[in-house]
Amino acid sequence: MSSTIFTPNGSRALAMRVGGVSYLRLPVRTRRITEQDDLFALLGEYVAPHVESGDVIFVSEKAVALTQGRVVRINAVQVSALARILSGHVRNHVGTAQFRGFGHGTAPAMQLVIEEAGVLRVLVAATVAAVTRPFGIHGAFYVLVGKRAKSVDCPMSFDIEPYTAYAKRPPLDPRGVAKKIHSVLGVEAVVVDANYLGAFSLGKSSARITERFIRAVLKDNPAGQADEMTPFLIIRKE
Repeated sequence: MSSTIFTPNGSRALAMRVGGVSYLRLPVRTRRITEQDDLFALLGEYVAPHVESGDVIFVSEKAVALTQGRVVRINAVQVSALARILSGHVRNHVGTAQFRGFGHGTAPAMQLVIEEAGVLRVLVAATVAAVTRPFGIHGAFYVLVGKRAKSVDCPMSFDIEPYTAYAKRPPLDPRGVAKKIHSVLGVEAVVVDANYLGAFSLGKSSARITERFIRAVLKDNPAGQADEMTPFLIIRKE
């Protein structure tokens, strides 16, 4: 099927060269997704008609988590003293041109990180981050708490109502989800967390899809981070 029916988000290009090969990143637009939706019904409706042999389907972890009901109102999160302390040390550049959202700089989001990773792991990660940051080493906290805790979002999205008032926990069994997509659609799949800082997988149908490839092909976040409503990307060799 022709790629001309797909349009990029904003100023992003449809194509990206990775390792000397050009790949199309085809954003699949959907209606607004809610907790009442079924992920595989959505894939069947919006993605399946466009799939070709050799494609890789990238699925936003937000879409997976939302259809699993993994969202909670911010004011329903029981915030601990530790979450309040740690969230105050997150550099989200609030009040500057670099601000892209509060993220884990809010106590509810940090509380969900703690609940996902565990208190001990978070304390170790925070200590290591505090020791290494003066030496110009950034990101140690998120390496040590792990991908699942890192993928906690609060608020879930900047612009899509009513989820501006919700936090999002990481999806359940993302590897199993990716493998089921492969079984249903017949192509490889990745459940991916991507934003303006970069991209990483939470679950893949095949280990042949490397993290290096994922970071490179999504380095400009072609699915967007606001109200684009393109939770699925078809990655295809051009």
